[in-house]
Amino acid sequence: MGSQQAAAPRGGGRVIVAGVADSDSSWRAVAYAIGLARRQEALLVMVHVLPVHPAATFAGLGWMLAADDMAVAEQLRNRVALGLAATLGLPAPRWEFHILRAPDVAGGLAATADELRADSVVVGTSRAWRHRLCASPAVRLLRTRRWPVIVVP
Repeated sequence: MGSQQAAAPRGGGRVIVAGVADSDSSWRAVAYAIGLARRQEALLVMVHVLPVHPAATFAGLGWMLAADDMAVAEQLRNRVALGLAATLGLPAPRWEFHILRAPDVAGGLAATADELRADSVVVGTSRAWRHRLCASPAVRLLRTRRWPVIVVP
């Protein structure tokens, strides 16, 4: 389920994929990706990955969580659009905002980067406790070694 904000031609140009979540490090990563896309005249594809809730789906509550997830994703898209509109006279890069469902953030970002033949992927660090036990999305993306991954603290 992809969604685009501003369609742009892809004809062989540079593409930067950035993960978007509602955390401080994610917003710093988005800001970095905007500057990078502007300097490289690249298409910036911001991706918000909605979690798949298998337990909730099994219990019949998936529809309720999906609506909440989409509301958060739309708020993130609106916040990005407002931020890009107020770039203090600097030209905004070409950009798209994709919302997709995937079992995990790293897998969703990797699939998007592969599909678009991304030149680089930009993500923020994770402070979630579960990422200390298992690899964080940033570490999992780095381990793929398919594109340069920039991890912003």
